[in-house]
Amino acid sequence: MAIQERAQAVVIGGGIVGCSIFYHLTKLGWKDVLLLERSELTSGSTWHAAAANLILHDVANMLKIQHYTVMQYEALEAETGQSCGIHPCGGLYLANTPERWDQIQILHSRARLMGLESELLTPEQCKEKMPVLNIDKVIGGMFEPKESHVDPNGVPHAYAKGGKMNGGKVHRFCPVTETNQLPDGRWEVVTDEGTVIADVVVNAAGLWAREVGKLAGLDIPLMPMEHQYMVTESIPAIEALDFELPILHDSDMEFYTRQEGQGLLFGAYEKEGHHVWVDGTPLDFGHELFPDALDRMEENIMQGMERIPCMADAGVRRVVNGPMIWSPDALPLIGPMPDVENYYIASGVMAGFSQSGGLGKLLAEWIVEGAPSLDIFFLDPARFGRFANQNYVLARTEENYSTRFRIIFPNDERPAGRPNRTRPVYDRQKARGAVFGALLGWEYPLWFAPKGMEPKDQNSFRRANWFDVVGDECRATRETVGLLDTSIYGRYIIEGPKAEAWLDRLVTNKVPSKTGRVALCPMLNEKGGVIGDFTVTRLTAERFLLIGAGVAEYFHKRWFDRFLPADGVRYESWSDSHAGFSISGPNARALLRDLTGEDVSHEAFPFLTSREMNIGQARCIVMRVSFTGEAGYEVYMPASQQVAVYETILKAGEKHGLREIGIRALNSMRLEKGYGGWGREFILEYNPFDCGLGRFVKFDKGDFVGREAVLKFRDPDYVPDYKLCFLTVEDGPNNADPIGGEPLMKGDECIGVISSAAYGYTLGKTVALAMVKTDKAMPGSDYWMKIIDEERQVTLHEEPLFDPKGLKLRQ
Repeated sequence: MAIQERAQAVVIGGGIVGCSIFYHLTKLGWKDVLLLERSELTSGSTWHAAAANLILHDVANMLKIQHYTVMQYEALEAETGQSCGIHPCGGLYLANTPERWDQIQILHSRARLMGLESELLTPEQCKEKMPVLNIDKVIGGMFEPKESHVDPNGVPHAYAKGGKMNGGKVHRFCPVTETNQLPDGRWEVVTDEGTVIADVVVNAAGLWAREVGKLAGLDIPLMPMEHQYMVTESIPAIEALDFELPILHDSDMEFYTRQEGQGLLFGAYEKEGHHVWVDGTPLDFGHELFPDALDRMEENIMQGMERIPCMADAGVRRVVNGPMIWSPDALPLIGPMPDVENYYIASGVMAGFSQSGGLGKLLAEWIVEGAPSLDIFFLDPARFGRFANQNYVLARTEENYSTRFRIIFPNDERPAGRPNRTRPVYDRQKARGAVFGALLGWEYPLWFAPKGMEPKDQNSFRRANWFDVVGDECRATRETVGLLDTSIYGRYIIEGPKAEAWLDRLVTNKVPSKTGRVALCPMLNEKGGVIGDFTVTRLTAERFLLIGAGVAEYFHKRWFDRFLPADGVRYESWSDSHAGFSISGPNARALLRDLTGEDVSHEAFPFLTSREMNIGQARCIVMRVSFTGEAGYEVYMPASQQVAVYETILKAGEKHGLREIGIRALNSMRLEKGYGGWGREFILEYNPFDCGLGRFVKFDKGDFVGREAVLKFRDPDYVPDYKLCFLTVEDGPNNADPIGGEPLMKGDECIGVISSAAYGYTLGKTVALAMVKTDKAMPGSDYWMKIIDEERQVTLHEEPLFDPKGLKLRQ
C-alpha cells in the first residue's frame, strides 16, 4: 500500500514507546499521524521484555511518569477492546542492609506524592506476602499494591489500535531509508512504499535509533547491551498457592523475579555488561535472541535460590537473552534533538512497560503544545553534548549495567568516562584537595578535602564524610572570603545591532539600558513556564554577556536558535573559551581592591554593575553579583589565563583569610538566603510568580515570549496555585537531611513538595525550599515531613532567616 504524501507527524518505530507516542499524539488532536515500523510491531526489545510495571522511583517526576503509565492500562483496554494482559499482583521490596532499608523508607514516603498506599513490612510480613521466601538476612520490606505485569505483545497493540481509532495510520514492514530536512523545516521521510512530507519526525526506533539518527546526520549517544532472564518449569510450592506472587525486588541479592504461569521469571544484571553491535544494529534483526549465557548469571542464580529455596529444584523452561538499548546515564532520551528543527527522539527506554505511557504523553504535549506538562530536563537529549562520544557511551553504559542494583545515594558521582573535559586549573585544584563532580562533561569542585583527609565522597542517605568540611567552607565565606570556581556556569556573548531587541523578546525583565549595568532576567516558554534564569550584563551598546545554568547549555542553545533572526544578532558560547571565579564574603571587596588596585567601594562599584578590570596580566569582566548572600563578585577571563588569575587570587587572598569552596557550600548558603535555582525551583512546571521571580517580570516593556500566559498575574486578586516557601526543619537523631522530592505534609494531607534542601551551617539548622499549595502556605510550625524513618516538624517562614533584606549584598 502506497504511503500518504503528507503527515503532521511521522513516528519511526513500532515498539511500546513509539506506539505510545503515536496514540498520545492522536489523543491530543493530531489525526494525520503515521507510525512506520520496519518489521512487525514489538520487534527489537519490546517483544521479549519481562513487562513488569513499577511505579516507585527515586526521581519525583519519574514517579509521576510511571504512575500515569501503570494506572492507564485498564483505561486503555476499555477504550480499545485490546487486552493488555494485566496481572495486578503488587510489588515486594526487600532490604538486607541498613542502607537499602533507608532507600525503601524514602520510596515509601514519596509514594504519598501520588496518593499511593504502600506498606512497610517486617520480615515475617514479607513472608506472608510471598510464602516461598527465605527471610534470613531480611531486615524489612515494603509492599506496593499497584504494581503489575502485562502482556508485552498486548500493550503495544492496544496503543496502536487506539491511535488508529483516533485517525492515525500504521504501516508495518515499511523501513525508513532516508530523512531529509527541507528548507522550510519539514522532513522528507523516504520509505519503500513512497515518500511522506512530515511537519515533525519522531525517532522511536529503539535498537535502531542510532541508525535512524544517522539518516539525519545525528550522532545519538546510545548503545545496545545484552540482558537475559530465565523462566523456570512449574514449582509445586507455587502451584499450591491460591494467589499470584508479587513482583520481587531483591536488589541486595541482585535479582528480580515474578510469577510466570506456575513458575518464576528470574532476571539479573550481572557484574559485567556485554555490549553488542557497537558500530551499528543489524537491519535484519527482529524477533531473534542471542545464545544463552547463564554462566554469567551463576552468582545471581545462587543468590536467588538462597532467597527462594524452592527454585533450586526447578528446571529451566527457557532463557531469554536479548538486546536492550542504554543511554550513558541509564535514563531515556526524550525530547527535541539539539541543532536540528522538528526532530524528536524517544529512545533508551529500558523500563518501557513502566514508563511508555507517561513518556508518550509528555512528548506528545511537547510536540503539539510546545512544552510538556512536567519538567523532564533529566530526560532531555540536550543533557548530553558532543563530549558524549562512543568511548564515553561505552564506559558509562558498562558501569551502569554492572551496578544496576547499586543504591544511588544523594550526591553520587559515577566515575566511568571521567575526567572527560577539564579546565586549566583542574590539576592545581586536585592537588589542593578538590573532590570533583561532572556537569555536561566538565569537572568542577564539589568540596576541598583538608590535608590528612582522603579527597573522596563517602555518601549515604545520612550526613556524609564531607558534612563538616562543607560547614567550614560556609563559615569561612561568611566570616572572611570564599573562592568558588564558577566555570560550570553557562556563558554566552550576544552581539549585533538587533541584539538588544532579540534579548528583550526572550526574557521577562528589561535588558540593561546602560553599559556596565546588570539585570536578573528569567526566560519563559509560551506556556509561561520558567526555562531559564540569566544574569545579563551590557558590555557595550551592541554586546551583552549572559550567565546561566551550565548544565542547560544545549537546552538553551536550542531555544536561542528557535528565535534567532536571519541577521543582526550573533551569539557565541564562552563555555570552552572562558572560565570564571567568584569571591564573596566580608573581605571580598578588600581582596578585589588588592587584586586590581582600583576603587571598588560601594559608591564606585555598586551592586548589579560590571567592569573590565586587570587581575594580574589578565583583562577580566568583573560583575558585582553573588549567589551566597554575601557581598561578592564574579570574575570571567579567557581560559588561557585562568591559571594565572587563580594563582594571583590565591596569593593575594592569604592575608584576607581566603578559602576555596565547592558547589555544595554554595548550595547551603543559597538556601539559607532563600535563593531558588534552575532545575530545582525554576522549572517549566512553574511560572515566575509561583517560584519567586515575579518581580523580574516587566509587563510594561512590551512583548516577550510567554507574556500572554502570565498576563493574568497582573490581576491583584489572582492567587496562584503554588507558592515558593522557605522552611526550616527540626533536627533528629537519624543524622539525615532532606534531599528534595519529599512530600510536605499538614496533618494527613500532602500540601507541597520539597524542591531543595541542605543543612544551613550559619543558621545551625536544616533549611529547605518547597512549592506549597498557596491556600495551605501559612507561617507556622504545623507542618511535617518524613526523613527516612523519622517524622520531623517543619516551620514555614514569611521570609528567609539569613539577611532577609539583602543588606549584605548591597553594603
